[in-house]
Amino acid sequence: MRKVAIQSFGCRVNQAEAFAWGEELRQHGWELTKDFRESALILVNTCTLTHRADRDVRHFLRRMAQENPQAKIFVTGCLAERAPEIIADFANVVRIYSNREKNKLMKEILNQWTSSAPGTSGRAFRSRAFLKIQDGCDFRCTFCIVPLVRGKSVSFPPEEIMTRMEELVAQGFKEIVLSGVHLGLYGRDLQPQENLLSLLLKIEKRLHDKNIRLRLGTLDIQFLDEETISYLTTSAYICPHFHFSLQSGSPSVLKRMGRRTPPDRYLQVLEEFVRVRPEAALGADILVGFPGESEAEFNQTWKFLKQSPLTYFHVFSYSPRPGTVAAQWPQIPEDVKKKRTKQLRLLSEEKNFYFRSKFITQEMEAIVIQKKREFFEALTSNYIKLKLEPSSLNLHPGEKILVKITGVTRVATKGELIGFLR
Repeated sequence: MRKVAIQSFGCRVNQAEAFAWGEELRQHGWELTKDFRESALILVNTCTLTHRADRDVRHFLRRMAQENPQAKIFVTGCLAERAPEIIADFANVVRIYSNREKNKLMKEILNQWTSSAPGTSGRAFRSRAFLKIQDGCDFRCTFCIVPLVRGKSVSFPPEEIMTRMEELVAQGFKEIVLSGVHLGLYGRDLQPQENLLSLLLKIEKRLHDKNIRLRLGTLDIQFLDEETISYLTTSAYICPHFHFSLQSGSPSVLKRMGRRTPPDRYLQVLEEFVRVRPEAALGADILVGFPGESEAEFNQTWKFLKQSPLTYFHVFSYSPRPGTVAAQWPQIPEDVKKKRTKQLRLLSEEKNFYFRSKFITQEMEAIVIQKKREFFEALTSNYIKLKLEPSSLNLHPGEKILVKITGVTRVATKGELIGFLR
């Protein structure tokens, strides 16, 4: 059986695409492996959100050229869309697909590179399923390159999504992550029109008798009306983990970014989420060092995050992207960006430690993620990553288990296995 490896950079949309490729290749007789050195084919889904994302892709391709020069590498994704010439210089890259050509990737690979082995049943080594329900964005935030490389919003029809979900449930997945570039835009391009709430209600009706939970990708608060918030905070099918695209806690910075939702509206919604579902993890994306960000504006963001019920945040240093408006503006010095980024990451660490500490001695549902050398890694429904010891436990990735939180430090959470769940 020939082996294939998949490397995905960046967002959950890329993860969902890579997940789908792995499933299709496996069904056609390919063996998925995590060891890139033994792969005949390597598929790379790239990101270009920041300079660092570009660098990571180049570093990976350079490493593969050294460690597995015989492998045939196929590259797609946002960097392949924006700057294919950066990728073309690597010797064993045999084909580059822009995002607009991405739908050809599997067809051409399966036509040109066949495996004599029969397709495999069951599922791949992923513990959770990722499903893309939407792509692209209709907005033009001044810092963001995504609309330029992903195009306008495109939604998948509800029937197609639910059919795919039934297939994933049949494979034994207990959790499905619904991903999109902008979930708030879901369904606006369909006829008849849909929205995220209508899709979730249809999924619940269709799969009400299945043992499945949904975890949502990043949400934009401007598209969360009271009815949607009520459903998300009360439905037993939705994991109590919500991640928001915030970017800044400064009204003036948000205005320059082209963001439409002010911080006070974010705070109002976040407080409603935590009021109804106090066990929920609440996260946000934060962009530091945006052009013109003064010390006072940064302090507004720090104060907002400190006082908010957010339990963690992903902090990114602003990186000027070609073709975006903000790239043409005067930039913040790199040392200032690094200092501010460090401050917010320390704050996030502090808030997340406090959040996880609240659950010591409590029993919680979790999904087994993977086996490490000395322990198993699991993920609770409210996004707490656990270490389960010892590694001799009879656990398998994807199993739903009941765990008890036994210890919390600033960098890790320990738990013990209580039992298995259906």
